[in-house]
Amino acid sequence: MKIETKSLSIGIVVGILGCFVILYLFGNIETEFSFTVGEDKNEIYSNRHVKTKDTIISYNIRYDNRWDKENLWSLRKDRLSQLLMDYDPSIFGIQEGLLNQVEWIDITLKNYNYIGVGRDDGKLKGEFCAIYFDTTKYEVKENSTFWLSNTPDQVSIGWDAALERICTYGLFKKKMSDKMIWVFNTHFDHVGKTARKKSSELILKKIKELNTKSLPVILMGDFNSNPDSDPIKIFKNNLQDALEISSTTLKGPRGTFNGFDTMHPMDNRIDYIFVKEMNVISYRHIDDRLSNNRHISDHLPVMISVQ
Repeated sequence: MKIETKSLSIGIVVGILGCFVILYLFGNIETEFSFTVGEDKNEIYSNRHVKTKDTIISYNIRYDNRWDKENLWSLRKDRLSQLLMDYDPSIFGIQEGLLNQVEWIDITLKNYNYIGVGRDDGKLKGEFCAIYFDTTKYEVKENSTFWLSNTPDQVSIGWDAALERICTYGLFKKKMSDKMIWVFNTHFDHVGKTARKKSSELILKKIKELNTKSLPVILMGDFNSNPDSDPIKIFKNNLQDALEISSTTLKGPRGTFNGFDTMHPMDNRIDYIFVKEMNVISYRHIDDRLSNNRHISDHLPVMISVQ
């Protein structure tokens, strides 16, 4: 009986040692003992560090305009929320969202919170450039909004712009790794050429003032500017067009503006995501539709995967 117990004990010890040898051969067990959860999210958990692939979306959702007839917000809102649920972004920014639209998204999407104010009064009135974040993944450490003008700290119209324009930003901390990232979301004026150029300069200045620790940066929005225009060239002096550094080629149409025209040859790219100090895995213009094949918004959402 004692011999059998001793033999069993020796067998257990040898078995355990054998398992550790096998694990060592396939990778350092202290740093690479990991597993993957979810095909799409591709999250890898490690006992020393966390490597995660985050999805970021920028989406001009088209404001709630009662004259839109067959493209009314009431006909689009359910599908728009479903699109966001389907792609499950870690962080996403919207443009043209009025308060009722901002609240609709907030109510229909679980585990998200948002930052942002209305551009008309700095509170609830007018367009929001809201930034939503998955509260299971991120927390916001600080946030604010400034106006794209010579007086950015107060409600104002800048240069030759037709309307008030804003940029909302936040400093986000990733819960599983404590890594920090700055996220900016904006919507440039559709009329003022000088305003668009000056807005690019102002945003870069603000990023420089805030990002004293050289943290990763994401800038997203509807810039009402083509790729070869001055506002985009100014950004590319300090930031990177995520499409140009993506590990994979663009998925979806070349452009982002469709004007609710299903026959429109979507080649007008005016929505972008810029990054700094980030590894871009993929870049996509999402051309999902309503059940009747109409567009969900007059812009396509822009989506990137980053690591």
